[in-house]
Amino acid sequence: MAASFFCLKIGEGAELSLFRDDTMSLLLKGLDAASLRQQVTANNLANMNTPGFQRSDVSFEDQLLKAKGQTNAPLSRTHQKHFPLTPNPDIAPLIKTDRTTVRRIDGSNADIERDMLNMVSNQLRYNSYVQQLNTRFNNWRFVINEGRR
Repeated sequence: MAASFFCLKIGEGAELSLFRDDTMSLLLKGLDAASLRQQVTANNLANMNTPGFQRSDVSFEDQLLKAKGQTNAPLSRTHQKHFPLTPNPDIAPLIKTDRTTVRRIDGSNADIERDMLNMVSNQLRYNSYVQQLNTRFNNWRFVINEGRR
């Protein structure tokens, strides 16, 4: 996983996390999910004419919305100016196969229009994750460089 770039090994089995927080972890998992979604969508398109093929999709954002407000510890916000509670960072993308619909006479439910639209929206989502990570890195770079003056 990409999070290993942010860890420094300090001993046998011990790591020190640098520049890593729940938001950074979720953004990295979002990149992993977008990459997996691209592979699954490409597989759907490659098997478009395979009789009986059942298309798949990746579920990540749905899990993120369900986990919103959950925490690892039973904490609560007692004041509106307190930091908000972060979602559980143990969320992982899941591949789901659609076995409920049949679009064609050969038993396949592949749909080129749907999958091409998924590819475009997934690319936009991936780009937004990268942009958010770049913003976080630029903020850290500013803190480090300004801290030396």
